[in-house]
Amino acid sequence: MIFITVRFTIRPEHAEEWPERVRDFTEATRAEPGNVFFDWARDLEHPDRYVLVEAFADADAGRKHVESAHFKTAMSWMPDVVASTPEIINTEVPGTGWDRMGEVTPR
Repeated sequence: MIFITVRFTIRPEHAEEWPERVRDFTEATRAEPGNVFFDWARDLEHPDRYVLVEAFADADAGRKHVESAHFKTAMSWMPDVVASTPEIINTEVPGTGWDRMGEVTPR
């Protein structure tokens, strides 16, 4: 599985609208056959920062994602909204998706 985490620092005047701006991109990516997950979170200490956690079944699925029209569309408008170049971790990991955390279970 290809596991990717990206930190986006957004210009302050666009931070509140970021979830709506990435909605179409997110929905289209989640619909890709090789997408495992594609989830956004807002940084609690830095409200202008969003973290994207995504995974693809394999390198071919990741390549198809980057070649998709919705990816290219998102990359075309994002430079006008980000405050800095996003930071990325991109690695291959064993597994096919989320596992259960053994240290915490509901009481």
